[in-house]
Amino acid sequence: MLIKSNPDEIQAYLVDASNFKGTCEKVFFPENELDVISILKDANDKNFNVTVSGNGTGLTGARVPTDGVVISIDKLNKILELNIDEKYIVIEPGVLLSFLNDEVKKVNLLYPPDPTEQNCYVGATIATNASGAKTFKYGPTRSYVLELDVILPNGEKVELKRGDFIAEENLLIIKTTENDVIEILLPDYKMPATKNASGYFIHNNMDAIDLFIGSEGTLGIITKAKLKLLDAPFNTLSCVVFFNSEKDGLYFISEGRKKSNSPDNPLSARALEFFDKNALEFLRDDFSEINGNFECAVWFEQEINADIEDELTELWFNQIEECNGDTDNIWVALQETDKARIKEFRHAISYKVNEYISRNNFRKLGTDVAVPDSDFNDFYFYCQSLVKSSGIDSVCYGHFGNSHIHLNMLPKNEEEFLIGKNLYKSICEKAVELNGTVSAEHGIGKIKLDYLKLMYGDDGINKMKSIKKILDPNFILGRGTMFIAD
Repeated sequence: MLIKSNPDEIQAYLVDASNFKGTCEKVFFPENELDVISILKDANDKNFNVTVSGNGTGLTGARVPTDGVVISIDKLNKILELNIDEKYIVIEPGVLLSFLNDEVKKVNLLYPPDPTEQNCYVGATIATNASGAKTFKYGPTRSYVLELDVILPNGEKVELKRGDFIAEENLLIIKTTENDVIEILLPDYKMPATKNASGYFIHNNMDAIDLFIGSEGTLGIITKAKLKLLDAPFNTLSCVVFFNSEKDGLYFISEGRKKSNSPDNPLSARALEFFDKNALEFLRDDFSEINGNFECAVWFEQEINADIEDELTELWFNQIEECNGDTDNIWVALQETDKARIKEFRHAISYKVNEYISRNNFRKLGTDVAVPDSDFNDFYFYCQSLVKSSGIDSVCYGHFGNSHIHLNMLPKNEEEFLIGKNLYKSICEKAVELNGTVSAEHGIGKIKLDYLKLMYGDDGINKMKSIKKILDPNFILGRGTMFIAD
């Protein structure tokens, strides 16, 4: 097993895409499950911190160590099985999402979770219950995890197969492969009904596998995962529609959401994404196709079959006209090359924001909040008004089909950064007030500890700590992620 301790060789493991930075003594590169077990047993015996590291694409500092050692999953990168007939894939955690998607596409299958960053490791997407554009139709990563092998902080292994360990009301019992019995009394804190990636997933009569999904590398290290696949659609209609009014763009989103969620309506978007005027300006240098001085744009995708392609296209265009979309500037893609260009447009805003943050050496100030659909439009204008009144540059985009907003502030100096931090807190407070979440997809990591407390209070945080203490009594795994150990 490779171990690196030279500071020049481990710098890449001490930062993530949010520009959060840390330190550690050494980085381990396990090549198999036994290596992971050995490291964790030693850490548990000697009580030093272990941080599990994905590919550095996270935005919350969860993979960034504050001390101790790092376990990199770089070498745990094999696809172990692809079952076409039963539609599942078995992987090690260090498989790139882009590679997984390419492999299943070759056999006309689909892995629906669609995080914007395709260079992430699939194991990390499970650890954060990641989601993306297609989550509007298909839900987050959790919905596609069938089995997990997890090494607990003491080095013992649990094999979690959906349906094997189900809580009886609030009592969850798990057995390790060594036949040790773990009893967890599930707490009663209330989770928001919105899309959510904040804190440990808790529900009466829950499946044990769901406790580990989204636990951000604090309860165990995933060494193998079995994931559900679906048949790939015949084709997709991908469109970008421009609007001269934000209200019209938001109305298009709300109508698209309503009709897509209606079983009696043939419209069924798998993505409904929004870009404000500043986001369009931010992208204009790279996309000369952005014509005109539009206030916003919406990108949507619809899966289609050959026999109803014309009907669905006509219905969407009728919807565009009804919502005052600019029919002269619609980007329409049915061919792969055109869809690739639209996909590039959709993903470019995220990496351009991250480049700006890194270039100016600031921490990222991008919201990840979601609220109930009924409150979303008012919440959107509240957030925009708050930031505009400050004079800080910003771009706003996101998964508006899920009432999930990424408002990224772009401070030009330290003074603006500090003002932006206060605005960020105000936005999170408003989301919680509306029974929403402070993190809909990126997780809490080490950056958002105070905001998690906004959601659950000290009592809820202490109940999360009680779960961790059962599975990780020495608090060796992911110290400082989600909450600070007592």
